[in-house]
Amino acid sequence: MPDEDGHPTPAEMDLRTVLHALSDPHRFAVIAQFLREPDDTERTCAYFQLPVSKSTTSHHFKVMREAGLLRMVDHGNSRTAVLRRKELDARFPGLLDLMAAG
Repeated sequence: MPDEDGHPTPAEMDLRTVLHALSDPHRFAVIAQFLREPDDTERTCAYFQLPVSKSTTSHHFKVMREAGLLRMVDHGNSRTAVLRRKELDARFPGLLDLMAAG
């Protein structure tokens, strides 16, 4: 069962759901950018400057959160996203390495 913020546990992460989330070019670009950053880097959604509306950006981050790709961190009046690198590497070994190589 996902936590109160909608983050699935690693055991709940489904490969098809993760691949579906990554199938969108904007979401793939967000994860690829995180892979170029140090572990546990926090970024706001606006940092990625997606060429879509704010509501569509929010939708993309919701899809990535629900798939288990990102953890959203609440800072009171703002939120940041963090790639769940360790959990993803443990659940799907090699997936992020494959993305980083591509």
